[in-house]
Amino acid sequence: MNRDQVTILAMTALWTLLVGAIGAVVLWRFRRRSLRITMIVVSLAPLAAALAAVGQSVRAMFISAHDSLVVLWTLAFSGLLGLAMSVMLAHWISAGSRDVGRRLRHLGTSYEAVGAVSNGNVPAELAELTDELETTRARLAASRERERALEASRRELVAFMSHDLRTPLAGLRALSEGLEDGVIEDAPGALRQMRTTVDRMTGLVDDLFELSRLSTAPPPRRRSAVSLRELAEDVAGETTEHARSKGVTVAVSAPDDDDRLAVHGDADELTRAVSNLVGNAIRHTAPGGTVKLAVDREADGRVRLAVTDGCGGIPDDDLERVFDIGWRGDEQRTPATVSAGTDLGSSGGGLGLAIARGVVESHEGTIEVSNVPGGCAFSIDLPQVTTTP
Repeated sequence: MNRDQVTILAMTALWTLLVGAIGAVVLWRFRRRSLRITMIVVSLAPLAAALAAVGQSVRAMFISAHDSLVVLWTLAFSGLLGLAMSVMLAHWISAGSRDVGRRLRHLGTSYEAVGAVSNGNVPAELAELTDELETTRARLAASRERERALEASRRELVAFMSHDLRTPLAGLRALSEGLEDGVIEDAPGALRQMRTTVDRMTGLVDDLFELSRLSTAPPPRRRSAVSLRELAEDVAGETTEHARSKGVTVAVSAPDDDDRLAVHGDADELTRAVSNLVGNAIRHTAPGGTVKLAVDREADGRVRLAVTDGCGGIPDDDLERVFDIGWRGDEQRTPATVSAGTDLGSSGGGLGLAIARGVVESHEGTIEVSNVPGGCAFSIDLPQVTTTP
């Protein structure tokens, strides 16, 4: 490298550093201004440095004025092109940033869609951020709807349980006053009725306690392999007398290979869940009907237990609310007037199906309900145990 080249290189570096320093100072002064201004400064600083360095080099090399002008105009037009593209990019980024800011301001205060997501004119990073904000908004909206539904369900539960407890308490008061005044001649019969009423109230309280226990996510209990076929047969045997009194038959169907129908869980909890389903099915099946318990292994390796009744079916609009806490689907709040297919739980509190869902979900399973010819079917899917004792 000869002396002239070193001189030109040094002058170019000097002018570049000088203009770069000035551009850095200007950029620092405008750091809190609009992104467009900073982008213009960023694009103008290299252009000014290039023009100054080329101009000095042209004079040092004694190039003709015509040739110098051509070079300078070429650099100027190239710089203008870079400036225009910088302004366009700044506009896209600014528009995307404003959209992100607008969505952030509405996030948590408004659950409605802020506007259509337009990712065609913004960089990929801002487009991804906008999509994430829209997804978060949708999740918050869904969570808010669930919270509203749960709050409404809790209010209904308080109202329903107040009614269900007030009625037996009024009966107990009337019986106790009758016994105290001596107007009830059949004292043993009155005492039996009082005991029955107390048992029903105890069932309501037990259901509330079980539902509260499931809702608070307690530490997992010790679990073992549970045969759903044996569990179904046990529940059918326990409910035979109750079904016979209603004129209903309980039938169980399951394959013989019991090893393929075992799940990992708590036998007492699963028995209670299935008992709630079977009791609900017996209660709403017409005399002469049959409640069927079918156990089988699914293609994905899960084990399914289905309880099918003869309630006549559940309205489509009510299928999604069947497992809501305290929901019965009837207007009158007395057990004798409930409509077909609704839940009275184990004791008439509207908690049986909610408890069943809580038990199944605590076992990493799913529970669903669907209409079938003549009734409805409640299906429990649970993971199959890999080994059995």
